[in-house]
Amino acid sequence: MILIARLLPLILFPLMCGAADAQNFRVCHGYGCTFQTRVALSGADRSRIASIMASGRASPAAERAAVRRAVQVFERRNIHVIGITDRPKMQFGKSREKGQMDCVDESTNTDQFLRYLQTTGLLRHHSVARRDSRGSFIDGRYPHFTAVLKDRSGTLWAVDSWYEPGGGAPDVMLLTEWHRRGFGGQR
Repeated sequence: MILIARLLPLILFPLMCGAADAQNFRVCHGYGCTFQTRVALSGADRSRIASIMASGRASPAAERAAVRRAVQVFERRNIHVIGITDRPKMQFGKSREKGQMDCVDESTNTDQFLRYLQTTGLLRHHSVARRDSRGSFIDGRYPHFTAVLKDRSGTLWAVDSWYEPGGGAPDVMLLTEWHRRGFGGQR
């Protein structure tokens, strides 16, 4: 039962929020993808993102650092289009507020953006893996979701933008480390 509860959002929300085409996204917000706003990357956005990702070609670690910066550009574009800056984390009781995002919204949007990077050939050392989650109430943690990258050695990396306000740098860390965290508000 707990496994089903953890996997259901991973299956349903991408279907509800849709996938990104070349440069157009349906950005989820309002908690649980309640609202969806169409966001298109401008030519300047695409150029800036390509330049950032080019700076990460030297190694997997450099590419992960570039991904952090590129996600910030993507989130700033989202803020500009939606017109509201997402506050960090989530505030209970504030669902259905346009522009505010829970971890489901954040991980869905980040996953779409990472898939855009992959589709356009901007990821050289990583591929996009399935989103993941941690926490199940029983273990003392609230369920939390993240986008995931996989390097060529098969190592998985969490890309979690939930802890910062919109446009802030996401956490990029080993998924195994990310799974161990989340107790008492820990990142």
